[in-house]
Amino acid sequence: MNIFRLSFIVIVVISFLELYVLIAVGSVLGAFPTILLIVASAGLGSFLLRQQGLATWERLQATIARHETPAYELMEGFLILLGGALLLTPGFITDAVGLTCLLPTFRQKLITIALQYYSIPPVRKDENVLEGEFHKDA
Repeated sequence: MNIFRLSFIVIVVISFLELYVLIAVGSVLGAFPTILLIVASAGLGSFLLRQQGLATWERLQATIARHETPAYELMEGFLILLGGALLLTPGFITDAVGLTCLLPTFRQKLITIALQYYSIPPVRKDENVLEGEFHKDA
């Protein structure tokens, strides 16, 4: 199965789940409170995206100024952007995932796990390896 077909299936399934949850919440709370919750989550997402995005941008600039690799800050910025976009998307499932991306403790834990999993271990010098050249005499 190629990546485009899988992406399409995931988007369709999430859309139907979002619609189901919106209808369920709307039937319990009513239409106006449900719409109010969706608009409030979009406002919260916009506020958190602006607040945490600017702080991460400043840390990114400071890391670059120290001539260090800003891997952590870039991953944090990506998760903040993803979380803000998900909070701006109408729906309660995307709001829950977006909010977890914007919570600093969850974000730090996720980045730490990702950096440990994807980082390349430093090359270790093996003391038993001899270096030299080899020439074959004919």
